[in-house]
Amino acid sequence: MVNLTIDGKQISVQENTTIMEAAAQNGIPIPKLCYLKGINEIAACRVCVVELEGKEKLITSCNNVAEEGMVIYTNSPKVRRHRRNTVELILSQHDCLCVTCPRSGNCSLQKVANDLDILEIPFKQELEHQPWNREFPLIRNSAKCIKCMRCIQVCDKVQGLHIWDLEGTGSRTTVNVSGHKKIEDSACSLCGQCITHCPVGALTERSDTGKVWKAIADPDKIVVAQVAPAVRAAWGEYLGLAPEDATIGKILDSLKRMGVDYAFDTCFSADLTIMEEGTEFVKRFTSGELKERPMFTSCCPGWVRFIKSQFPHLVKYLSSAKSPQQMFGAVMKTYFAQKLGVSPERIFTVSVMPCVAKKAEREMELFYEEYAGHDIDAVVTTRELVRMIRSTHISPDTLKDIESDRPMQEGTGAGVIFGATGGVMEAALRSAYFLIKGENPPADAFKAVRAQGFNENNGVQEATFAVDDIQVRTAVVSGLGNTRALINKIEKGEVQYDFVEVMACPGGCVGGGGQPIHDGEELAFERGKNLYYLDEHANLRYSHENPDIDLLYKEFFGEPNGHKAHMLLHSDHLDDLANGR
Repeated sequence: MVNLTIDGKQISVQENTTIMEAAAQNGIPIPKLCYLKGINEIAACRVCVVELEGKEKLITSCNNVAEEGMVIYTNSPKVRRHRRNTVELILSQHDCLCVTCPRSGNCSLQKVANDLDILEIPFKQELEHQPWNREFPLIRNSAKCIKCMRCIQVCDKVQGLHIWDLEGTGSRTTVNVSGHKKIEDSACSLCGQCITHCPVGALTERSDTGKVWKAIADPDKIVVAQVAPAVRAAWGEYLGLAPEDATIGKILDSLKRMGVDYAFDTCFSADLTIMEEGTEFVKRFTSGELKERPMFTSCCPGWVRFIKSQFPHLVKYLSSAKSPQQMFGAVMKTYFAQKLGVSPERIFTVSVMPCVAKKAEREMELFYEEYAGHDIDAVVTTRELVRMIRSTHISPDTLKDIESDRPMQEGTGAGVIFGATGGVMEAALRSAYFLIKGENPPADAFKAVRAQGFNENNGVQEATFAVDDIQVRTAVVSGLGNTRALINKIEKGEVQYDFVEVMACPGGCVGGGGQPIHDGEELAFERGKNLYYLDEHANLRYSHENPDIDLLYKEFFGEPNGHKAHMLLHSDHLDDLANGR
């Protein structure tokens, strides 16, 4: 242990504890902007400086270790003057139009400036304005960038894609897309981790709420919305709702109050995805097709973008099944349109997703008979959903827990856990077992694929399951840096699997780039626990037992992996790759 004094308080901490951590452990918060533990500890912002007795120069607390006998002052006059001056200089190069910023009220710079009582900026403001494609799902406002380098470090160290880099020198140093590329020409997976780790509003998703409001106002449009499993685990965080009160039913009620005509739970189409993907896996596995390489899940569009740009030769091993989002749209514009007796063009499909990559995935075209369009017309993130609720002046405590609309009402626990890393694999194995054996396994027979934390086993969870004399080797991985490492091992023959689930975001969709932002906190696995709780207490826990799915196949698709199902619920990844999609 190391003994030191911080602000007159004598404390003891373990060796190698930083001054910032030592202070925090003893109820003394030190402000910061650039710091992210284990990711960005470069003291770039210098907001976290403290005064060390006996030393003239102030030192940064985020990357200096507490030492025996230190006497530290975190809020001395010298520290306050320096900190205030530093923040004023940062503000002189920052677009301070907070009212129109999506991070207003949830911005680290705004909070630090308010805490320092900065009411005017004494320096001349010089803002940087870089051109940007405003149609791209990820938006960067260079005038708000504070050069903290978090986006660079998260993309490099966690996702391993190196999309961002520094350019220029001295006072002209700035952040931009690496290689002097345009963002649309880069290998960006649209995971959105740079957005959720940006301390200000320099990075955000393209807002598509205007499209939704326009469709709701159009009397010729029938607006149908779906809500992804991971959204229910996080949307209440911004509205002051406890997890047990932030139900899917209340989200559906909020959508109805906004003017949406029909609201559904994506758990239904997650179950549909399992029927298609599980059937596909059993066929490919039993035919011997997976002896050399495993079948990879295809539910995560960030992962699909990643494999197409980084490992195009492995694209043929992706499941051809569309994601639940896209399957929902296909069903809405065919089966549901027929039920309503309207043309598919009148159906406007909206997805509420925890993901930024879903905004790009919606560009996938839908072909059915003579109709050509898109499965999904608009995607809004969890953050956009909350903004829409607030703009409608809906008081959260007045929301009712309503049911999803029919005939796609039922969802199972297997569909709910799609939002957590390992959930797709577990759901698929439950139904694959049934397809092979003709009977259900115990609902929790495949719990071994569940990850306990992102850093556990480098984000990889391995498990082997026996079905009679058949061995099924599985792996679950989240985070694209971990994914690259795992694929390299597969390519070298160091590991061998039959089925691999990949989620681009650490912890899965619950940690997606469209989820609520809590600066410095990683909540994916806490949110995931909520989904597993819902699964454990669900009336139905197997996708193949969903009665509405059975009805859909009887009335429309025929059978899983049948001709009509392949036409509407599957995609040709190799064709997409050849056409640059």
